Amino acid sequence: MDDTSPRQDQRARITEVAARLLQEEGATALTTRGVAQAAGVQAPTIYRLFGDKDGLLEAVAEHVMTAHVSAKLAVVAAATAHDIDPLDDLKTGWMTQIEFGIAHPALFTLMSDPQRGQRSAAVASGRRVLEARVQRVAAAGRLRVTEQRAVQLISAAGVGTVVVSLSSPVGKRDAGLATAMYEAVLGQILTDAPAPADAGPFSTAVAFRALAPRLDVLSDAERRLLAEWLDRVVDSPSERSESGSAAPAT
Repeated sequence: MDDTSPRQDQRARITEVAARLLQEEGATALTTRGVAQAAGVQAPTIYRLFGDKDGLLEAVAEHVMTAHVSAKLAVVAAATAHDIDPLDDLKTGWMTQIEFGIAHPALFTLMSDPQRGQRSAAVASGRRVLEARVQRVAAAGRLRVTEQRAVQLISAAGVGTVVVSLSSPVGKRDAGLATAMYEAVLGQILTDAPAPADAGPFSTAVAFRALAPRLDVLSDAERRLLAEWLDRVVDSPSERSESGSAAPAT
């Protein structure tokens, strides 16, 4: 029997110990010597398993973020299966993400590094969760912007909300900031709730674009062609302007 399993077990144990230190004491506690001592191993073991301190940080970030993202995936799957209102699901995701960032300031700081975030599989998975939530809103005919722009606006506002909250003393944080920012973002990305016959051409195109990949009656090539046509429509400034369904960014 090889030593693959014991090695993985040791790596997992050290990662869990480092994650606890990160949560309780912050990033400055994640020294090679400190983690080794807390985990009951020699410092060379850290280098052997993780390469260097940065490798350890990457492993810790993935460990914590993966668990968080897995929970979000389960919520989105349940929302889809039980036909929960997509806006309720989007708000649930927003509040969960804000609360997670505020509860894990050191991890939030680590993953806010653009280069580190780009390398993170968990961050990429988290973004796909947000994209899935936004797509459900689009399919309901409620977006006044493209799905991509909605995702970008929500992400930017979420990061800003956590940064501002963390920069304030705990007792002086604005308890209503997350809700106010969420409502501000909705004002930029949502149409009013229309009756189906009253839906404008732009929001209809956005909704159809969200549904296009699910049209199994079409071939793969036909779905790709349809998606290309709809992308052209929803990305057209003139179409958005003429439809009156997109407000200028402020």
